[in-house]
Amino acid sequence: MEAMAQISSPDVDQELEQLLQNQHRLDTPWRTIVWNDPVNLMSYVVYVFRSYFGFPEDKAHRLMLAVHREGKAIVAQGTREEMERHVQAMHEYGLWATLDRAEL
Repeated sequence: MEAMAQISSPDVDQELEQLLQNQHRLDTPWRTIVWNDPVNLMSYVVYVFRSYFGFPEDKAHRLMLAVHREGKAIVAQGTREEMERHVQAMHEYGLWATLDRAEL
């Protein structure tokens, strides 16, 4: 039995390490990314950011310029479920949006 305890100990350590890594992945925040498109006016994108997210005019304008000039902007960060709701809302407004895991 003593040999069995020694053999199982590394297995338990590996399982614990795997569980910790998986927990870290689950805790990683997600983000909503809005992408540039050839259809929507810049003023409309500002309107969407203000009306949906409640951003002040200057923040909505800054994010719209990032979308326009850089091709995308991260507009929100949080749980996966929250970001899925935001992406769906952006699609309902006619904007291109995706979700992605935030980089640590």
